Amino acid sequence: MLSNRNLIEFTKIKSLQLPLDFHKGKYDTENLKAHDLENEFSLLIEKGIARENEKSLLEQVGPRITKLKFGNVELETPIFMPVGTVGSVKSLSPEDVYSIGYRVILGNTYHLNLRPGMELMRDFGGLHEFMRWPGAILTDSGGFQVMSLAKIRKITEEGATFANHINGAKITLTPENVVEIQEDIDSDIQMVLDECTPYPATHAEALASMERSMRWAKRARQARKKLNRAQFGIVQGGMYGDLRVKSIKQLIENDFEGYAIGGLSVGESKREMRRLLSATIPWMPENKPRYLMGVGAPDDLIDAILLGIDMFDCVMPTRNARNGSVFVRSSAAPTGKIQIKNSAHKSSREPLDSQCLCYTCKNYSRAYLRHLFVAEELLVFRLMSIHNLQFLYDLTHEMREAIRSGELFHSLPDIRRKYAPGSV
Repeated sequence: MLSNRNLIEFTKIKSLQLPLDFHKGKYDTENLKAHDLENEFSLLIEKGIARENEKSLLEQVGPRITKLKFGNVELETPIFMPVGTVGSVKSLSPEDVYSIGYRVILGNTYHLNLRPGMELMRDFGGLHEFMRWPGAILTDSGGFQVMSLAKIRKITEEGATFANHINGAKITLTPENVVEIQEDIDSDIQMVLDECTPYPATHAEALASMERSMRWAKRARQARKKLNRAQFGIVQGGMYGDLRVKSIKQLIENDFEGYAIGGLSVGESKREMRRLLSATIPWMPENKPRYLMGVGAPDDLIDAILLGIDMFDCVMPTRNARNGSVFVRSSAAPTGKIQIKNSAHKSSREPLDSQCLCYTCKNYSRAYLRHLFVAEELLVFRLMSIHNLQFLYDLTHEMREAIRSGELFHSLPDIRRKYAPGSV
């Protein structure tokens, strides 16, 4: 469905330099103090990973707007990407997702390979036509399943073998066949197979896992046949900044079209995640997209955008919606969230968020949404999911506009209070 599709085109539109206090970990919010860029760089020097004359890399860390182009589809970053694991953003039609403003979604290689399978996918000419999605598609490699299905899988140098979760039959993912599957899916951004290091892991365990992922990445790069599709390498290394820098250096040797940070938001604290981002991002190429995998909490998006992350994905907004939890601006609830089943909403004529212009908030009351949820009516999944995806779309839009105007650091406390109350 995408006309004139070519290799990913990447353009930087605007970037902002971080304030000096930010480099030194003295910014004005609690979570942002974990962004101690200079301290993390000093630790890397002590470990022999960095040299003093490389300190200029810190100057390229900061919020930015970029443009990604896939044929007739253009995306401005920073962006959040809804997850459509098996070719569907749960409870929503492609038209619902598109109408919010999204132009890129995710599919999952492992799941799509099992159902509907690649024979049908090839017959339809790929996932775009199969699900009738006019935007871009990114496919994960199945690397997360290498970790999440640990009890039913075996890892060797060749790849990962699973007893699949549908019928127990054995399936093996290798760097090569994952490339082949994604080319059958015909996704625009294709992730290499990696081993998502479990949490916690020792330095030795994380090193072995990271080095295997780097060998797999090289094999994946060599295996691709559709050279007019983008392939992203994935940074691994557990909770160790030195390993993550070694990882990105090895990935750069393969000259991927973009680079992702994997293996975070797997159980570590938010402070730990921010520390590792501070250690990793200075080494990521300025002239390629940067993607933080599996992260979608509003405060996490805000802080990672400040460091220069371009792309995010997470199942959280739609999963939370199906469990009755929605994000709202702080004027709608001091905590930034509403649990719709609470009796306080039983008779409320208010929308979820009076400042939100999503389809749900323009048309339905909290009382009606609570009724649907308590009555277990499926419609509530759609209506709540629309709202949560609109919330994150609006958040990233507001961050882009603050960067574009050059007023991000002046606006930051207000943005955080509005979208992530309690984190300032």
